[in-house]
Amino acid sequence: MQRYVVRRQSSLAAAKRILAQAEDEPELEHKKPAAKQPKTRQVTTQPSPPRTDASEEDFNPGAEPDDDGHEIVEPQPKRRKVEKAKKPTKSEAAKLHASLLGPSGELTEKDACPPPSRTHAVSYHRPLLLDVSSGRDGRDSLLAWFDSISTTRGMPWRKAWIDPASIPDPSELRAALERRAYEVWISEIMLQQTRVAVVIDYWNKWMARWPTIQDLAAADPEDVLSAWRGLGYYSRATRIHEAAKLVVADEKFEGLMPADTAELEAKVPGVGRYTAGAISAIVFGRAAPMVDGNVLRVLSRQLGVFGNVKTDKMVIDLLWAAADALVKAVARDADGIDETKPPTSDRPGRWGQALMELGSTVCTPKPNCGECPITATCRAYAEGLLLATRSKKAPKVEDIEDLCSICEPFEEEADEGVASGEDSDAAPKKPVKATKGKKSAPGPKQATLSAFFTSKSAAKVEDSPKTQAVDAKTLEVIANHARKFPLKVVKKAVREEEALVCAIRRPDGRLLIHRRPEKGLLAGLWELPSHTLPAGSSNTAASRKKDAQAYVSGLVSGGGKPKLRHAGELGSVPWLFSHLKLTMHVHLFEADGSDDFVSSHARHKWATVEEMEDESMGTGMRKCWALVKERVDE
Repeated sequence: MQRYVVRRQSSLAAAKRILAQAEDEPELEHKKPAAKQPKTRQVTTQPSPPRTDASEEDFNPGAEPDDDGHEIVEPQPKRRKVEKAKKPTKSEAAKLHASLLGPSGELTEKDACPPPSRTHAVSYHRPLLLDVSSGRDGRDSLLAWFDSISTTRGMPWRKAWIDPASIPDPSELRAALERRAYEVWISEIMLQQTRVAVVIDYWNKWMARWPTIQDLAAADPEDVLSAWRGLGYYSRATRIHEAAKLVVADEKFEGLMPADTAELEAKVPGVGRYTAGAISAIVFGRAAPMVDGNVLRVLSRQLGVFGNVKTDKMVIDLLWAAADALVKAVARDADGIDETKPPTSDRPGRWGQALMELGSTVCTPKPNCGECPITATCRAYAEGLLLATRSKKAPKVEDIEDLCSICEPFEEEADEGVASGEDSDAAPKKPVKATKGKKSAPGPKQATLSAFFTSKSAAKVEDSPKTQAVDAKTLEVIANHARKFPLKVVKKAVREEEALVCAIRRPDGRLLIHRRPEKGLLAGLWELPSHTLPAGSSNTAASRKKDAQAYVSGLVSGGGKPKLRHAGELGSVPWLFSHLKLTMHVHLFEADGSDDFVSSHARHKWATVEEMEDESMGTGMRKCWALVKERVDE
């Protein structure tokens, strides 16, 4: 026992000498002593369970528990400070876009960067579709593919481009362009609402009812809302109607929408950058980019940009700039171009529609890479092919200047998709992460430890991905890699609300309805009177009945204080908006006695069952009305 005590005292003395010596040593370049007072740690006699969620910063593999529970002083190294990266200014972004996308831009990286580190320079994101040697082939390949399938889905708004040279009569040309711009405009707004198959029927009915923009301008607002019923985002229907009236009444436009994208955005209500590009390119043949969500996904994969295409402005602006450079290159590809003026042809419109069609049918969130006509220029495809065919040879560390600060750190299984013929039932390895679980540090987003210790030099793919034969397993690996682009962002949980929908029926059968405000959710639509329950309400059948009775008592007056009898709760209708999950509890009230009482609200009116059927309502409210109608028809 005495020998044990001596050994323990000797160990403690040695520890103190080491710590004292460490404090007197000069600073090293890569490690500095802590500026703060050293931490102390109370060591217990029982080892703590492993921290399965500990980050690399939290876990100290050298810390061992002391059996006697003494306080052991541990010097804490000061963490290296990393300067916060600044967002590029407009001029800096313009310079970046010019260097990557301008005619004089050079490709410094033609080969794929290997996952999972994906260490690459910013020049990696210059589109291969702009490559001077092979870009033209890729552009022509996409146009040829689109021409072969453009009529497959039977979209009635897809028509041949109107070449101004083919219609010598100015008035006839103007009338043709008026109608064509109107058709494209309506189709593009509708396509932002729902699927192509649904839009076809809506578009045909709309054009049959209002074949020209002048017809739409003269339409009744209620009829416009009624025709839009079922598409959602009803404020868009209102803006379409307002825009039609403006374009027809404007002394300059006189019914013809402008060809310039900036003028379309600035002067036509409800027309944004995407719709303006579609009208300018498809109708007027101008080299204007058309970028919707499908195109953002396609370009993210083509350029190998692993970023957030929904909220990251730097990523979005880069992809828009790439789309602009590509459509201009496609326009210049046309034969017989007059260099003294901007080229106009059917090529910009075909190109824009080709990118959208590719994104909606082939380059979907779960891509079918085997059917893609432009795999030869796709960074994501090339990376996936490299991933599927890579060897397990030790990687070569590569020093890269101008490291990319656009892409987010990449995460991937260490041996995911390695088509090496190994037993697929082998125990899976833990994923190799390019960054820690915390928010990535500012600065060059590629500069992580794994980028330096797992990075390979860019490996050449011997044959073009387009022509190189790949088996089904390899193609699956490629598609699984491509589907990671763009960066997936966890959606925020939508707000949840409960509402009371109260149908009040008079003895004559008429029901009270209310018109919503002209701005906001479901603007200008009719609905049964509704009351949103406060958050945290008890929300039982009894409490809802009590709240509904209190709400409707203030809606009607006159007739000697009419009695409102609660006929029952008819059911609940759940309805999901983009930002709101709403549950509507439908109640029916019968007004006893005289019909001679009125609503106390200026935006209320009484309607028959037949009139209710024709009113413009949101789809969710119409489901509520269906419950009421079923009861009153009994």
